[in-house]
Amino acid sequence: MNALRVFVVMVGMLALVSLASAKEAVPLADDPELEKQVNEITAELRCLVCQNQTIADSHADLAIDLKNQVREMVKSGKTQKEINDYMVQRYGDFVLYRPAMKPSTMLLWAGPFILLVIGLTVLVINLRKRRALVKDEGDLSTDEQQRLKTLLAEQRAEEEKS
Repeated sequence: MNALRVFVVMVGMLALVSLASAKEAVPLADDPELEKQVNEITAELRCLVCQNQTIADSHADLAIDLKNQVREMVKSGKTQKEINDYMVQRYGDFVLYRPAMKPSTMLLWAGPFILLVIGLTVLVINLRKRRALVKDEGDLSTDEQQRLKTLLAEQRAEEEKS
């Protein structure tokens, strides 16, 4: 009975913890057209906390603050380019999901292809080394072939006895 009480208390505490960490829903703008424009802009901006989500998809506090900031900028008449420029100035090119092609972002664009070429080169080199090693080990002299046949015959004879 005592174990049951402990279990009920633990479940109750877990329920309270989950309620304590829940957040309220963020109110949407009164203007659906404004909200659509905010969502289009924030869908192109990377969440700096999550890094694999857009600001529009993220529920991190910073992402919510940035989305509200974008909403205020759209209300004040700023264009998407002005908002993106502001975000890049403040957080760097990393904040954009598709950063502009320029010398400072060339590694972002070319990096995956460079890594692919390096990986394929390492793979080809290792395969060639492995083939050469197998080829060298595959050539047995006549004495070694005879010894191998004798050993295999002895092993078969032992297996048949058991």
